[in-house]
Amino acid sequence: MSAPDLSVTLGRLRLANPILVASGTFGYAREFAPLVDLSTLGGVVPKTVTPLPRIGNPPPRTVETPAGMLNSIGLDNDGVEHFCSHHLPYLSGLGTAVIANVAGKSPDEFAAMAAQVEAAGGANAIELNVSCPNVSGGVDYGRTPEGAAAVVGAVRKACELPILAKLTPNVTDVPSVARAAADAGADAVTLVNTFTGLAVNWRTRRPVLGNGIGGLSGPAIKPLALRVVYQVAQAVDVPIVGCGGIRTVDDVLEFLVCGASAVQVGTANFADPTVSGRLVTDLTAAMQEQGIASMSELVGTLGPPKTQQAAGTPATPTKG
Repeated sequence: MSAPDLSVTLGRLRLANPILVASGTFGYAREFAPLVDLSTLGGVVPKTVTPLPRIGNPPPRTVETPAGMLNSIGLDNDGVEHFCSHHLPYLSGLGTAVIANVAGKSPDEFAAMAAQVEAAGGANAIELNVSCPNVSGGVDYGRTPEGAAAVVGAVRKACELPILAKLTPNVTDVPSVARAAADAGADAVTLVNTFTGLAVNWRTRRPVLGNGIGGLSGPAIKPLALRVVYQVAQAVDVPIVGCGGIRTVDDVLEFLVCGASAVQVGTANFADPTVSGRLVTDLTAAMQEQGIASMSELVGTLGPPKTQQAAGTPATPTKG
């Protein structure tokens, strides 16, 4: 069998394959260049940038948990001006898609940053971080349909690049927020950011993280993330980028059949810095083994539980 077609489209953004790396887990890609052939990835999402430099939250900023990690970095970064002048020129020469991730405290700040990144050149898309659980401000915009729509709508007017809205799972109704983002002009939605959690030291009677509450990521959240992706795939027509606990090619394929068109590898990069490149190779091999010629044969093909099918329910795939 000839090599399968791994290319995918996220609205107006075309990727050579569905393997991306998640913002905040891959630095600005320079750090991983000695370990991964970055040109083989579908794209990179560098660390979130804000309008002005931020020093982030007090340490400790990370703590290992059973099957995962809690972090409270607080968007430590040098600001959008430094990103555009120092990081974008390097990123644009990697031979893969660059999806700049931005966070602001108002729709106008998001819009201004997106316009600045677009004007600098080198980015292929913008990911809107309206869901970081470790800072005040921008996370609030991902908690309501109205907030998400306000940010996406403002950026859509200010910037012509494709837009991905990265949404929080820490709400009752993620599909409603995703619909609002899509209706406001998002080309795709990224699901999910971290789940809020707490680690404590019972001896000192204090939280372990310097900021108290943190965001839980890693294998522990994969079943929750798969559920959100599956539910949102029923509710929106825009593509979905799935993330949450992805370490192996089986994890990738599970997200794809649940309705994701692409995935982001996050916490696994800390345990194995070479994992993202290997997943591209493993995905090709898995598709050849199963006789799958293209991504369209996988995305959104999850059927109903066996008990329902046995009772006569047709095996209708999810919306892709």
